[in-house]
Amino acid sequence: MIQIVPVEGLPEIRAGDDLAALIAGRAELRDRDVLVVAHKVVSKAEGRIVDLADIEPSDEARALAGKDDPRRLEVILRESARLVRTRPPLVIAETRHGFVCASAGVDSSNAAGSGTVVLLPEDPDASAARLRERLHELTGVAPGVIVSDSFGRAWRQGTTDVAIGLSGIRPLLDLSGERDGAGYELHATVIAVADELAAAAELVLGKTARIPAAVIRGVDATGGGSARDLVIPAERDLFR
Repeated sequence: MIQIVPVEGLPEIRAGDDLAALIAGRAELRDRDVLVVAHKVVSKAEGRIVDLADIEPSDEARALAGKDDPRRLEVILRESARLVRTRPPLVIAETRHGFVCASAGVDSSNAAGSGTVVLLPEDPDASAARLRERLHELTGVAPGVIVSDSFGRAWRQGTTDVAIGLSGIRPLLDLSGERDGAGYELHATVIAVADELAAAAELVLGKTARIPAAVIRGVDATGGGSARDLVIPAERDLFR
């Protein structure tokens, strides 16, 4: 049986907070559990917050902003390795991590206050590893950890959560060479396990419930790898 248990009662997270200790005090954790944590609280704890009052927008940011705040567009440009598509004020960008997403992950929702934006963690895999190590230090168990964010998808309406950082979790399950129920040998079936777990956790997190973490139990996803393994290599990407 698969269980998804929200971690409730977490306070507003601020820069420097011991996020692992706050979670450990409110969640029962076991080995082989998967802890999914929304990147917003990870970023806040790591101080990845920008006050727009400190930003001077460039001419490019002003051109891209349309009726939006050009300072926010300037932050997006600074967080982008490459602009993929633009339709002011919408920007689809490739981040320095290699993720292709709206606004390079820069977000105003659930930010620290009016006039601030939250950035993606500098290194989401490292963030997940630090959380896992600290949880092991505090509780004696080492659940897998996923740092998640909401991404839109080409050809599909709506967003779904995906893994942007992970530790102790296999990101992909390659079924090539396995046979289905009819005996057909699978040749190109690779399951995005970490993304499926992130999306499952979002069912209890939501955008307005103020629950930024959940524990998934009953799924053995133990393994290694990086969330960047989930990004399609450029040479196989037909749309970049």
